[in-house]
Order: sequence, then C-alpha cells, then structure tokens
Amino acid sequence: MDIADWKTTDWILKEDRVFESDPNLVKDSNIMTYARGKGFSTLDELYRWAKNNLEEFWKDMASQLEWFAPWDVVLDWKYPDARWFDGAKCNIVYNCLDRHMHTQVRNQVAFYWEGESGARRIYSYASLFDEVNRFANALVRMGVQKGDRVAVYLPRIPEQIIAMLAIARIGAIHTVIYSGLGSKALAERVQDAEAKVVITADGSYYRGKVVELKPAVDEAIRFCPSVDKIIVVRRAKNRVMMVTGRDLYLDEALATADRYQPCAEMEAEDPLFILYTSGTTGKPKGVVHVHGGYMVGVYATTKMVLDLRKEDMYWCTADPGWITGHSYIVYGPLLNGVTQLFYEGAPDFPDPARMFYNIDHYGVSVLYTTPTAIRYLMHYGERWPAKFPMERIRVLGTVGEPINPEAWIWYREAFCDRCPVIDTWWQTETGMHIVTPVVNMPLKPGSAARPFLGIEADVMDADGNPVPPGKGGFLVIKTPWPSMMRDIYKDREKYESYWKTIEGVYVAGDACTKDEDGYFWIQGRVDDVIKKAGYRLGSMEIESALVGHEAVAEAAAIGIPDEVKGEAIKAFVVLKQGFSASDYLADQLKQQVRENMGVIAVPDEVVFVDSLPKTRSGKIMRRLLKAKEAGLEVGDTSTLEE
Repeated sequence: MDIADWKTTDWILKEDRVFESDPNLVKDSNIMTYARGKGFSTLDELYRWAKNNLEEFWKDMASQLEWFAPWDVVLDWKYPDARWFDGAKCNIVYNCLDRHMHTQVRNQVAFYWEGESGARRIYSYASLFDEVNRFANALVRMGVQKGDRVAVYLPRIPEQIIAMLAIARIGAIHTVIYSGLGSKALAERVQDAEAKVVITADGSYYRGKVVELKPAVDEAIRFCPSVDKIIVVRRAKNRVMMVTGRDLYLDEALATADRYQPCAEMEAEDPLFILYTSGTTGKPKGVVHVHGGYMVGVYATTKMVLDLRKEDMYWCTADPGWITGHSYIVYGPLLNGVTQLFYEGAPDFPDPARMFYNIDHYGVSVLYTTPTAIRYLMHYGERWPAKFPMERIRVLGTVGEPINPEAWIWYREAFCDRCPVIDTWWQTETGMHIVTPVVNMPLKPGSAARPFLGIEADVMDADGNPVPPGKGGFLVIKTPWPSMMRDIYKDREKYESYWKTIEGVYVAGDACTKDEDGYFWIQGRVDDVIKKAGYRLGSMEIESALVGHEAVAEAAAIGIPDEVKGEAIKAFVVLKQGFSASDYLADQLKQQVRENMGVIAVPDEVVFVDSLPKTRSGKIMRRLLKAKEAGLEVGDTSTLEE
C-alpha cells in the first residue's frame, strides 16, 4: 500500500496522570546499576550517552555473553541491511545453557511447568541442558543438518522449549507454528519454509478438552513434499495414526540418543529462526532472525526493561508460537539465567482465579501479559484478585497492543498498586523491545514512554518530516538495532518495503504521537484509523474512552461508510459482570466519549456484544468486524480464536 493512502491521527484523548514507582521496588535496578558503572547518576544521562554511542552500548551488552570467536566490527550498516558483530562465532543456545553449567545457575530452576489439569514438572538449568542435548542428538541421528528447517507445532508443554533449543543447538533453523492454527495455515508455513521435520504432539489440553494436533499435521504435509519425518510427543495420550518409517514418538527417539551433542559454532549472522507473522490478508510473512544480534538484543532488553534478576520468579503468559514467547519466554530469560513459570492453559480456566492463584502460589515477582487479558479480567471485577495476596510482585508488563489508560490503572491497582507498569512496544520484525518504559521512569498510563537505549525513533509525516508534539504521524525507527530482522524469507522486496516506504527509516505501520516530554503514544495500526467528517480518529482512543466507563470491560470501534461523514463510528462493547445492556447505558457511553474526546469522536452507534473477535495472540480483529458490516469476504481467519 502506498503511504499516501495510509491514515494517521492527532491525539485527542486527554491523559495527564503520572505515576512514580515505589523506590523500594526499583532500588538497585539493572539499568541504574549499569548507568552508575558508566559514571552516570541519572537515566537521562545514560540515554543521551547511548544515543550518541550506539556501538559502544551494544558492545557492552554483547561483552556480557560468551563468543567462540570475537567480532571484526560491532556494526556494518549498508542501508537497508545491517550486519551486527560480523566475523564473530557464537550460538545462542550455548549462552542460554552451556555457559551456566560452570556457575551456580546450573542448580537453579529454569522453569516450573504447570499443566491445565494441575500436572507439574520442574526443570533445573542442568536438567534442561541434558534434555536439550538428547533431543539435539536425536535430530542429528535423523539426518537434520545445519541450515535445515524444522517446524515446531506444539502446545505449551516443556518439549516446545526443549525442541526450539535443540534445533538451534545443532545449527538448524526452527519455525514455530502456534498450535491453535489449523491444517491450512500449518501447510502454508511448512511449505514456505521447506521444513524437513515437523515436531508435534498427539494432542493438547485447552479449557478441559483434548485438542487433536496430529491429524492437522497429517493433512498439512500432504502439500509439503519437503517433510521426511514427524516426531510426536505423547501429551494427551489420544490415539493417533502413525506412518511407519515417517512418524516416530519422541520418547522412542530419545531412548537411543546420546546424552551430549556438541553446540554448533555459528556465524553471528547465521539464521536462528523463521517466524511467520499472522498477516491480516494474503500469505504470511516469514521473518528471519539471526544468532548474534538477536541474542544481544533480547538479552539486554530482558535485563534492562523487565529488570529480571536471579532471585525473581517470572511469568510471561504468551505462547512460544509468537515472537513474545521466542524473545521473552525462551531466549531472553534463559540468557539471563532466571527462573520462570511456564503454564499450559488459559489463564481464566476453570475460573478467573487461575491466573491469580498461579501468581500467588509460585510467588511471581515479574508478570508480563497482554492488554486483552487485563481487560478480560476486568470483566469479572475486583473480587478475584482480592482473594490472593500476590505479595511478591515487583514489576508488571504489557505486550501485544496499546493498553488504554483505564486498563493500565486497573492492572496496577488490582495486582500491585506500588509497581511500575512497563507498556512495551515492539514487533515480530524488531525482535526486541523498541519503545518502552523502564522501572525507574515516571510512567504515564497508556504511553509506551521512550525509545530503548541506543534506539532512535521518531514520529514523521508521509514526506519524512518530524511532526510537532501532539500531532499524529507514523512511528519510525531511524537507526539499526541488533535484533532487527535480516530478511523476509523468499521475499526481499517485502523486506525492503519496511525501509523504503519513507526513505531512510524503518516504518513500523503504526500511528503515533509524541508529547512535550518525548513520550510516545502508540495509537495502533494505521489501517485502524477512522476518518469522520474530515477528522482522523484513532480507534484505540475511542475504545479507551469507552473502557473508562465503570460498566465496560472491552470495546472495539470501527469506521463504516457514510455518504455525509465519510465514515460513521460504530462501537462494539462487552460489559462487565453485573451490568446490563440498555439504551440508557448506550447514551451514557456516548457521553463518556464526548467528555473525553469531544463531539466529533462520539460513536454513531453502540452495540452490546458478548465477546469480540480476536486473534489467538489476543489482538482484536477489527478487520473482521469491518468486513461483516460491509457484507464483504472476511479473508484469512486462520489466526482467529474461537
């Protein structure tokens, strides 16, 4: 799409609240410890230095990890391509596991796994190291070699993490496919990657039911001639069809595997994984990330942004089938040697107490979850979090889409009213946090704050000119960063489009404004902007104003064609328990928007619904709502959550 067709908007919603974190909770934060080590006493001093000394900062971060051979240069930047730590040899898995085997971390718990039914497993760093080595050797015995692609189609069970690490250990390339996707979506991704092996399970548990996975694989590989082997994990113990010579149960493969498999020495720029984004239409994009730069980026941001420490119990509620799970479940935490909770099921099954119970039972101190999950829990009110002390929580994080201010406030008050709320903005393509607060910053509800250390971001118009504070524009990144994607697999033109939509900068595709303090306010995808009577309004702002009403748990706002206004605003609203739909409430909600944003943003129609269509990663599918309103084909719905 030409950028001239894109729409952006000014910031209309008013949000002036500022929150400071409890000094006792952010004392000795990782980022301030680093700042003092560089001779700085304030965050501002550190940020200015990192902006002006980008390569030195990233060299500092890389030097905290182990390399088989040093780099020739920190950054070789030939727009639009970057090579980070070029000439170095490394392996991200060596830094996740092997280097910990000579320290006290080897005896520390890497993760506690809990199944939806209550089954539990515990993996120390040493036992995880052993499991990864055996799995890696089993793959080698099957003929998997460096550079081969291996697809992972598993639920949230330990083998999902183990498989990813085992594949990367031998220099193969993993492509993890979310287990909620059907056979068609699976076939598209396996076929494009030309995967040699597919790793799956007989089934999985979700909301008390067995979800079969193997039949989806059998159907998908009919269209995937590259697949030689299917490895099956016994999880649900349901009966599945096994093809002799092609299919093998994992436990049988491990029975004859060696206990140690040497870690492959990789060039820093060698591919680590291909992760397919869930595009709204058309063919999914295969985003390529590499061992060296990606490793440094996720190591640094896990440490500095989430402020993870050895004594923490960390829980990210995402799935490794998405980039959040890659960066901030699998690689980032293991690189930092921390302990985490890895949970199989839905956070509200069998009831909303499950999430709060898990936090309290395991003593979670750093929680990283989605605005969608937060708004969903808001639906049930305060009685569930009130049942559990959750006394250890120190940091709260959000990921996936912009969080509206009222959900931000509820999250803080319900979980820990002294804690920083870290609202992170980044993408599959960026690999790591790009615009984000850190724990020592003053926080503004709904703002992603400032670009991370060493990142230069801005808000520009379609001609590449910076826009003044409060004016809408396109979020762009002006300088390279280590974990940036290196390519779109088999689609060089698509990769270059990110950098050439506005010449010289990376265009993220999000509408954004920046305030007088330099804080960024992400307004969502540019395609979700509504044009009414000549005004361009952010759907997220309207939704935020609606959710600010005490009765509203979730909302989605779309534009529908209108001969007079260009577009009229239609709002879909999910109510909290205890509230009932009525014309009176609809009028109240319109008034709520009027007071927060002015008369131009008032919805022309408010419809009460039981739920909103979402992707399995938790994002509202406004495109689906628009298509249904217009009576059009809804397009690709492979990522739609039932």
